[in-house]
Amino acid sequence: MNKTGFIFDLDGVIVDTAKYHYLAWKNLADELGIEFTIEDNENFKGVSRRRCLEILLEMGGISVSKEQFEAWLVEKNEDYLQYILKMDENEILPDVKRILNYLKEQKIPMALGSASKNAIPILEKVSLLRYFDAIVDGNSVTKAKPDPEVFLIAAAKLGVDPLGCVVFEDAVAGIEAANSAKMLSIGIGDSEVLSESKFSFEDFTKIDIDFLNKLVLSLQERNNKG
Repeated sequence: MNKTGFIFDLDGVIVDTAKYHYLAWKNLADELGIEFTIEDNENFKGVSRRRCLEILLEMGGISVSKEQFEAWLVEKNEDYLQYILKMDENEILPDVKRILNYLKEQKIPMALGSASKNAIPILEKVSLLRYFDAIVDGNSVTKAKPDPEVFLIAAAKLGVDPLGCVVFEDAVAGIEAANSAKMLSIGIGDSEVLSESKFSFEDFTKIDIDFLNKLVLSLQERNNKG
């Protein structure tokens, strides 16, 4: 087995698609007469599309048939897809490629672990698909974060013990999932919000190569002790 593996969430970590999710959910909310703000959208980060719609309907006190529920899921996704069709490499968050290139040079296996069902087309649009040895997305799992399923499957696909894995996440549910999987969690974003992470950084520009080298060594030691 490989000693170490790096797992990345997608939305808010590699690319900023949260703004497009917000616009698509707001369009649906407006249609349903539900007030939906940027702050409300924070509760949708790292959460499956199905659960997001459940939350939205709860906010509006709306009960619907299974058929209508499924129709709104499709409507929201089709709206969202219209936004991501226009994505290109400019959508990659600062210094993400620097980190990915370094890990690739070091031959450290990398996986994507995301709730998004559109992960592969997004990675293709921004020309990052080639970096990942495994993709685990919303099409591959049955349990949403904070359940650790997505990360455990990613570790298995990489051939890495969970104790040797590090996870980059921007959502509380994702940090909880990584910690539950006994992986080393790194929060990307607000350190106060992501207080349960082992380390946190505002973004990848704050992560230097020395930190990554020490991280790999600590993961190897952690794995050996496990």
